[in-house]
Amino acid sequence: VYGFNLVYSGNHYASAQKSAQNLTRVMQGINPDNFLREIGPGEEFSTPEAVMTFSHLGMNGLRENMHRFINEHIVPKYWQYRERPVLYNDWEGCMFSFNEAKLMSLARGAKSIGCELFVLDDGWFSTRNSDASGLGDYDVNRKKLPSGITGLAEKIHKMGMQFGLWFEPEGVNPDSKLYRDHPDWAISTTKNPILSRNELLLDLRKEEVRNYIVDNVSSLIDSAGIDYIKWDMNRHSPLLGNDAHDYILGLYDVLQRIFESRPAVLLESCSCGGNRFDLGMMCFSPQVWASDDTDPMERLDIQEGLSTLYPQSVMGCHISESPHVQTLRETPLSTRGNVSFFGIFGVELDLDHLTHVDKEELKATISYYKQHRKTFQFGQFSTLLGEEGSSIWQVRDKSSVIVGLFHRLVHAAAGYEWLRAENLMPGKTYVVSSRPQFLRVGDFSNMVKYIAPIHPLPDGPLVRNANRLYKMKDASFETTCSGAALMAGIPLNLKFIGTGYDENFRNTGDFGSNIYFIKIKE
Repeated sequence: VYGFNLVYSGNHYASAQKSAQNLTRVMQGINPDNFLREIGPGEEFSTPEAVMTFSHLGMNGLRENMHRFINEHIVPKYWQYRERPVLYNDWEGCMFSFNEAKLMSLARGAKSIGCELFVLDDGWFSTRNSDASGLGDYDVNRKKLPSGITGLAEKIHKMGMQFGLWFEPEGVNPDSKLYRDHPDWAISTTKNPILSRNELLLDLRKEEVRNYIVDNVSSLIDSAGIDYIKWDMNRHSPLLGNDAHDYILGLYDVLQRIFESRPAVLLESCSCGGNRFDLGMMCFSPQVWASDDTDPMERLDIQEGLSTLYPQSVMGCHISESPHVQTLRETPLSTRGNVSFFGIFGVELDLDHLTHVDKEELKATISYYKQHRKTFQFGQFSTLLGEEGSSIWQVRDKSSVIVGLFHRLVHAAAGYEWLRAENLMPGKTYVVSSRPQFLRVGDFSNMVKYIAPIHPLPDGPLVRNANRLYKMKDASFETTCSGAALMAGIPLNLKFIGTGYDENFRNTGDFGSNIYFIKIKE
C-alpha cells in the first residue's frame, strides 16, 4: 500500500494517473484552478511539502507509518506523546443560553465525574445570543459572565480543573462593532454580501487584521491563564481566488505568533464541524475536532476513515446526548463511551439531565479511560476483520492490547462470536477481561409480563423510576489463553437470544459494543 498526504491547509489538488505502460504517477499540491503566481528575478516561492509512505503490511502498516510520522514530526514538540486531558465542553448542554451560575454547576458536575478540563464554547462575548451578531468582537458579555472570562477561569482553576475557551477569530458578523468600524477588513465584493452562517471572513492577507487577532487572543490567554483553545472556522469564501494561498500563509503567521511562545496551551482546530484535518494545521494544533456528528454509529465510519492517515492522538471524540441531535438515534451510554475511547475523550451534554446511575456509569467510563489513556491515545491503532455488521478496533503498546468490538443492527438468535487480536506473541499466555458495562432496566420491561402478573408501561412511572435508580450488570468475560489462540480467535459468551435476561449473556441489542483488555500473564 502506498499512502500520500500534504502539509498544507489551503485549496489543494491530488491526482493519480496510470499510463499505457502501467506506470502510476501521483501528484499533489496547490490547486492550479484560480491560482497563478509569477516569480520575479531574485524572488522565492515555497510549495507545500508532500508526504509519501509505503507498507508491505497493508492498510494497518500504512496506519503505523503515518501515525508515527505525525506523532514524532508534525505535532508540536511540547505535545508529542503528552497525554491529553479529559475535557467537558458546554456547547450541547447550553448552546447560547447560559450564565455563570449554570456554567459553574456544569463545571462541578464535570469535576465530579472525572473531567480535567472545562471548555466554554460559543456565546461568551459581545451581543452573542445567536450566531447572527457579535463575531469579531472580544469584549465579554457581562450579563452572562459578570466576573468576566478572567473571573470564571479563576473559579474553574480553584476547583482543580483546567479552563478552555472557544474562538472563531477568522470570522466576523456584519452586526458587530468590528465590522462597523472596519468593513474593509472583511472579504467581500459588494455592499450587500452573501452571508454564510450570518458571517464573512476577515482578510488575513492584511497585516492589521492579523495584528488585531493576535493581540486580542493573546491578551485573553494571558489574562485568564487559558489552558486550551478551540479554534473554529464556520465560513469559507470562494472570493479569495488567486489569493487563497496568501490567506493560509496569513493564518499560519497568526497561529505561530500566538502559540509558538505559549507551547503549553493546547490548541484544537475545527472548521464547520470536521474540516481542517490536515498536516498543515497539525503543525500548530495537536488535536482536531473530528466532527460535530458525535453519533457513535456515524463515528465508527468517521474515526476509522480518519485513522487511515491520522493517529487517534489527534482526534477529538466526545460522548453526547441520546437520542442524538443529528440522527435522532438512541444508543447505549456504554457504546458512546467505547467509541470515544479511541481518541481524545470528552463529554458534551447537559449533566443536569443525567440520572444518578447514568452519572455513576459515566464516572466509571472516564476512570477506565484514564487507566488506559496512554494506550488509547498513543497505542498503535489497527482495524481487524469481524462478522458482517461489526467493526473491530485494536490499540496496542509494549505492555497491553485493547480491542473494541462494535455492532450496528443485531439479529435474532445470534450465534457465537469470536474475539481476535493481532501482533501477539504466540507462545505467551494472556489474560483477557471485558470492561464492566450496565443495562437499562426499561429495555427489558416488556418481558416482565412473562414472569409476573404486572404489565408495566414502557414509559410509565415504575419503569422510569427503575431507570433512574438502578442498572443491571451486563455479562462479564474473563479468560486465560495463549497468544496463538487469541490470534486465531476465541469464542465469546453468547449475545442476547430472546429468552429473557441472563447474566451470562451479552445482553446489548442494536448498537451494542464491548471493550476487551488483553495483557501478558505475570
